[in-house]
Amino acid sequence: MGRDFPKLDIAVVVCVVVCGIFVCGAAEQGGAAIPEGLEGIWDSSRYISVDEVRPGMEAYCLTVYKGAKVEKFNMEVLSVVRNVRPGRDAIMVQGTDERFIHSGPVAGCSGSPVYIDGRLAGAMAFGWTFSKDPLYGVTPVEYMLRVGNSPKRDKGTDLADGPGIAFDFSRPIDFSEVEEKISAALSSSRGNFVGVNLLPCPLVASGIPERAFLGFENQLGSLGFMVVSGGGGGGGSIDMRDVKLEPGAALVVPLTSGDISLEAIGTVTEVRGNQVYAFGHSLLGYGDIDLPMATGQVHTVVSNVMRSFKFGSSIDIVGSLNVDESAAVRGTIGAEARMIPFSINVRRDDGRADKYECTMAENRLLTPLLLRIAILSAALSWSDLPPDNMIEYSGAIGLEGAEPVVFENVSTGVGLNEMVLESIGPVAILMNNPYRRVRLKSFDFDVRVSEKDVSSTIWSVLLSDSQVKPGETLEVEVVTELFQAQKQKYKLSLDVPEDTPAGNYQLMVCGGYDYEMFLRKAVPHRFMTENFDSLIIAMNNILSIRRDGLYCILVLQPGGVALERAELPELPGTKALVLNDAKRAIMIQVFPSWIERSVRTGTIVVDRKIMNVIVEK
Repeated sequence: MGRDFPKLDIAVVVCVVVCGIFVCGAAEQGGAAIPEGLEGIWDSSRYISVDEVRPGMEAYCLTVYKGAKVEKFNMEVLSVVRNVRPGRDAIMVQGTDERFIHSGPVAGCSGSPVYIDGRLAGAMAFGWTFSKDPLYGVTPVEYMLRVGNSPKRDKGTDLADGPGIAFDFSRPIDFSEVEEKISAALSSSRGNFVGVNLLPCPLVASGIPERAFLGFENQLGSLGFMVVSGGGGGGGSIDMRDVKLEPGAALVVPLTSGDISLEAIGTVTEVRGNQVYAFGHSLLGYGDIDLPMATGQVHTVVSNVMRSFKFGSSIDIVGSLNVDESAAVRGTIGAEARMIPFSINVRRDDGRADKYECTMAENRLLTPLLLRIAILSAALSWSDLPPDNMIEYSGAIGLEGAEPVVFENVSTGVGLNEMVLESIGPVAILMNNPYRRVRLKSFDFDVRVSEKDVSSTIWSVLLSDSQVKPGETLEVEVVTELFQAQKQKYKLSLDVPEDTPAGNYQLMVCGGYDYEMFLRKAVPHRFMTENFDSLIIAMNNILSIRRDGLYCILVLQPGGVALERAELPELPGTKALVLNDAKRAIMIQVFPSWIERSVRTGTIVVDRKIMNVIVEK
């Protein structure tokens, strides 16, 4: 027995070594190490890592070129590009199928799964504009599977509709500045791969005239979309009812659905349970999103010298996209994304009347843009506006848990610009306010287009007397002139207060534009905000100024103070001095004093007249 012990020790050592090798091999699953962070997810019989890929290997991809049938397209691996982005590698492949050669790189193929050695290697994600060959860059699958696996945000924070737009709420609200901020946020350039471009997602527009996109092409392009005019989606034909989201299938994101639709098209890369991975790049790059996810069909691939694209439409909404990162988007089958109902009635002088109804995605950045496009599409669906035009409009923005924001006004000679500003401005502010989360419930609008210009100027202003005493009434007669030399006369009466000190005063007669400028200078706090309630008040103060009003204002000597938003016009001067202490943090300003009268004219006065009035002792 003593002579056998050494042999037994050697056998044990050999067994331990062999078992160790076997264990290590099991950990690496056939010699390929499990990518970091994918323990429990990675299956080497199902996925191939970028480290296993070599130039010259045969490959194929799955995608849809027509209908909803997923087809196989042969490809060849050209190379593996290291650090195509910091810490990111990519696989370069070229299509060898005749259809691929004919079309070149195709927008809408984003996410088409590429298989090497019978295993999923990744998704086609980028290419070259004007490329003669069907060259694609592939995002490795190990990057895509990590999407959504980062530590979650605070559960009490809901950012599924994207990051906010930073507005300066320390200044009076100005819807024109709001629009500029929105445009700047939309125009932020999308990233690209060292001179090569991410494949854009075709954004198929239905019920939208091309003129509704004028001025927005660059903004949509910077978001990664390629606008394509096309037919409506939704519903699908009978033989499309059983279409499912599977590798290679079309994945459609309906940003708006209904009479007016905008649908982004991409491709499914992988499905694990009810989780869908797609695109191989970001959609908006937000992180957490909440956008509808639908099955889709491809009507055809339009071959184009600059960029070929898939022309398709949605079939049925089956879930929602909830994660949007640089390597992929991830959605959940069975989840339901929030959508906002939209309706607009459009009437014209010739008796034509139309109603448009649709739903649109709720997203801090996209919703104002979608709303703008929907309004322009409905109003311009039949034809451009007449050169001489008057737009009468009203709107209601429904809010959950709060009173709706409503407005009504008229504009002339500027098309739909002012209506659009007063529609998307409040929406953008509400969705991006710093005070509390606001859920939008509905958008309802009514528009009437008339073929006339109702702008007018002030022809004359006559005073009953340029010298008055306190307590007397000043009669003002204003004559306005329309574009075609039609004149209208208006009479307004101003009662001069009994306590008005003697002196020289200014009387201003103006239209809505100058009246708003006067208020912004005299009482800017009425358009400023410090909490959610004051935000609603400030927006209503702006929206309530009628452009078709004629305003007569007698500016008096300042009296009292304004504390933040509280106006104390009757406050005695001694108490005002006490309040106006430099040590106080509260904003205090001298409150201007004036008396005003106004009348609706049915026209929009575009100028002003200023006259001197003497108040005698």
